Amino acid sequence: MDNMSGLKRTDYCGTLRASDIGRRVVVCGWVQRQRDLGSLIFVDLRDRTGILQLAFDESTEKEVFDKAFSVRGEYVLMAAGTVRERSSKNPEIPTGDIEIEVDDLRVLAKSETPPFEIVENSTTGENTRLKYRYLDLRRPDLQKNILFRHKIAKVTRDYFDENGFVEIETPMLIKSTPEGARDFLVPSRIHNGTFYALPQSPQLYKQLSMVAGFDRYMQIARCFRDEDLRADRQPEFTQIDIEMSFVDMEDVLAMGEGYISRVFKEVLGVDVALPLPRLTYNEAMERYGSDKPDTRYAMEIFNLDDIAGSCGFSVFSSAVSGGGTVRGITVENGASVFTRKEIDKQTEIVKGIGAKGLAWIRLTPDGMTSSFGKFLSEEEMNALLERSGAKTGDVVFIVADAKKNTALSVLGLLRADCAARMNIIPKDKYNLLWIVEFPFFEWDEEAGQFVAMHHPFTSPLDECLEYLESDKAAVRAKAYDMVLNGIELSSGSIRITDPVLQKRMFNLLGLSDEVAYRKFGYLTDAFKYGAPPHGGMGIGLDRLVMQMLGCESLRDVIAYPKLQNASEPMTDCPAEVDEIQLNELGIGLVKNDK
Repeated sequence: MDNMSGLKRTDYCGTLRASDIGRRVVVCGWVQRQRDLGSLIFVDLRDRTGILQLAFDESTEKEVFDKAFSVRGEYVLMAAGTVRERSSKNPEIPTGDIEIEVDDLRVLAKSETPPFEIVENSTTGENTRLKYRYLDLRRPDLQKNILFRHKIAKVTRDYFDENGFVEIETPMLIKSTPEGARDFLVPSRIHNGTFYALPQSPQLYKQLSMVAGFDRYMQIARCFRDEDLRADRQPEFTQIDIEMSFVDMEDVLAMGEGYISRVFKEVLGVDVALPLPRLTYNEAMERYGSDKPDTRYAMEIFNLDDIAGSCGFSVFSSAVSGGGTVRGITVENGASVFTRKEIDKQTEIVKGIGAKGLAWIRLTPDGMTSSFGKFLSEEEMNALLERSGAKTGDVVFIVADAKKNTALSVLGLLRADCAARMNIIPKDKYNLLWIVEFPFFEWDEEAGQFVAMHHPFTSPLDECLEYLESDKAAVRAKAYDMVLNGIELSSGSIRITDPVLQKRMFNLLGLSDEVAYRKFGYLTDAFKYGAPPHGGMGIGLDRLVMQMLGCESLRDVIAYPKLQNASEPMTDCPAEVDEIQLNELGIGLVKNDK
């Protein structure tokens, strides 16, 4: 194996251009491929900036030529030579006008044949690619994603630094939070029988930083949550975390908007129109059936209560008379896609997510068919169709339920599925908006009580304080989410700093003074010493990168992600540990046969 003695890299492969012709350069990288044409050898050398052609011909010294003949895919090379114009140009790559006439070639490392080809848009199964993630990360598309993420992180730090924020690192080993079932626990060796938790968020520490007088905090923070994975979830994730003192909600939203505008402009060259649109939580649910609506397409929910309440179809009328609702969506040009067979599949899907059934109308050139039409008078059906705005070629889906939120949520999910099936979602559009005035409390069916929708430190709206004890469902919060193309990008709130109000909220959430103090005493004690009004938010960096790049999964924008089952095949973790380690920690294992 050769060494690098006497040579230092001068340029990255993908940065050289025709303007460099005549320059002597030194480049390093991995062999993408070698082409042996007898008296002429070409080697495509790849690094993280791109591909560059190395040329070896009759003028090349025999030792160098023979070395070029011996190289194979993924060998690590260092090459020195002169930039010259290519005789056969390649317009597909930025360096396609030039090549390096090599006079010194070093083989720094050899490679076995990799388990899959290092190319963009690999068709190799994800499990295999993740097992060899260090090879997968050599692929140009993944490298572009990681470099894109790096650029966003740099813009983030620049923006918040320019706006007076101080980057403060908060602890990774903390006290377990109220959401303890989702905490990753870390046993203490020194304090046997006790545990740290990995933070789900730096929430309490950033609030304490406000009490400490830093007034503007930011952190690109690693966070952890032990829950089932989805395309937009990972057990460890990164959050752009901010907190600000002496502000109200408008100040925080303006700072968030400025950041989003800056990052889209600098990284993508996209202008984001400000201020961002706003919807209250109730408006979002009524129109889109979701508190994170994708507004890139219409298909809004319509209300049929006034028509359905007195109609001849008992499923509709009984839902309304029982305090429930009847809502629908119209899928334009959906009749050709949603055949009777496909509608049956949709019906099973909505039943699986809480609906009792799915009513429908198909309008085709041959006429109208409906699952419930025979129960309605002509006048009632005409009124329903007018409300839906449906025309020939459309499909109308209707859900009736005793619980309004169930009907709305089901239609929200159905709306998204229909849009995907109809292929009407624009791929190059970024629709950002704020969702505001979230309910403070939400009903937990399992616990049989109201719980905090965000967290117990969120401040209720001033005009809702009178309802705290009398009507929890009517209490709205100074909470806000930023939504991008149907994905919750950030979540935040103005915090409670009045110890009396905080105690009141703890009590309403079923936390006794003793329990609340045990969990949060260090925060409430701090508030006794002068807590400024403050609020903030956390922006999901992984989700932001995923959405800006249009990727399908977070795994495409995280260097070393986990699989759906929270495992990492490359290092084969999680893994068992030695008995001696468990003994030191005072831990015995009980096998859970699941």
